[in-house]
Formats: sequence, C-alpha cells, structure tokens
Amino acid sequence: MKLSELPRRTAATVECVEDALPNDAIARRLRELGFVAGERVELMAAGPFSAEPLLVQVGYTRFALRRSEAARVRVSTAAVGEAA
Repeated sequence: MKLSELPRRTAATVECVEDALPNDAIARRLRELGFVAGERVELMAAGPFSAEPLLVQVGYTRFALRRSEAARVRVSTAAVGEAA
C-alpha cells in the first residue's frame, strides 16, 4: 500500500521509497528524511483542501508531504508490532 492510501492514525512500516525517474531527487530526499525500510510511519492528518498536505510522522518527527510525494512511499501494516 502507498503512504498516501494509509488511513489516518494507522501505524505502518516503511517497505521502500519508489523512484519515479532514474536518479529521482524527491525519492532520494525522502530517504534522507528517514523514510527507510523498517521505519515506523503514521499518517496524522490531511489538509482541508483536496486533503493536501498530508501530515506524516516518522519516528518522532513530523513532515508535511504532498499526496504525490507520499505516494512514492510503500508501507505495510502487517509488521508494525514487530518494528516498534
């Protein structure tokens, strides 16, 4: 599932960040911010207009992401209990 599809207040584990293009600067920046495999992530809230931006928590840090940016992050809700 994509991070942009995750229900609010549901914990998940990052599987990977998908590159839209070769040498994708946005995907690389998401990895630098902490969106790496095994990291716990949670969608906290969505903005009032067209549900953008998304407020996402990775570890103890919160980020505002565009829906298109969040769609690059693949997550799984199955292994959350093991990762925490």
